[in-house]
Amino acid sequence: MIKKGLHIVILFLFCFMGFSQSKSDSLAVNFHLEFDKLPLQLNKKYASASYDTLTIETFRCYISNIEIHYQDNSTFVQKNSYHLLDSDKPNSFLIPIVKKNDKQISKITFNVGIDSITNTSGAMAGDLDPVKGMYWAWQSGYINTKIEGKSLSCITHKNEFQFHVGGYLQPYYSLRKMEFPLDKKADDDINIGIDLNRFFSNIKLKETNSVMIPGKQAMKLMNYIDKMFYMQ
Repeated sequence: MIKKGLHIVILFLFCFMGFSQSKSDSLAVNFHLEFDKLPLQLNKKYASASYDTLTIETFRCYISNIEIHYQDNSTFVQKNSYHLLDSDKPNSFLIPIVKKNDKQISKITFNVGIDSITNTSGAMAGDLDPVKGMYWAWQSGYINTKIEGKSLSCITHKNEFQFHVGGYLQPYYSLRKMEFPLDKKADDDINIGIDLNRFFSNIKLKETNSVMIPGKQAMKLMNYIDKMFYMQ
């Protein structure tokens, strides 16, 4: 029994070491959640450029279809590329992509949100599982970005604001494609900031504090959301 238990422990250690090694060997996209260029702290009071004092309690956002473009004109496209960034799960912001190599990267592209085909396929597993709280129903599909918190500017129940932004049908197709030029070797992480102050600087919470369905307002907010992303 002791030998059997020892074998199990050794096997576990080998598996763990292999997993750790594979992560360290991977080129990853590292998203950094921020407010005004500083690391975001949930439930901390912030002042927006629109003069709203607010606290952020929840941030979730889908990143999909990640592609790494190299200067030799080759492209790596990640399969099943659906990732949910979740402020309650800091590890979700580091996404391994491909094995590190000596190639020179020319740009990275990805989508903020979920494409229409995936939306019409119904709820799925993994990060697309409805238990993640990012799926309305097949009529409305996935929520691309969710931002929730509180502000005294909001004349709402418990001064809450709720932004559940999505929509996959025209004219309210809210997916956004991001493209950032790069000039670096594929041997270190790609760092991308997500600055929520850029979102809140475009709205006044007294006037806009609840968007929960696809439509004109959601499209307007999605235009602000894509401006949160920048190459660090």
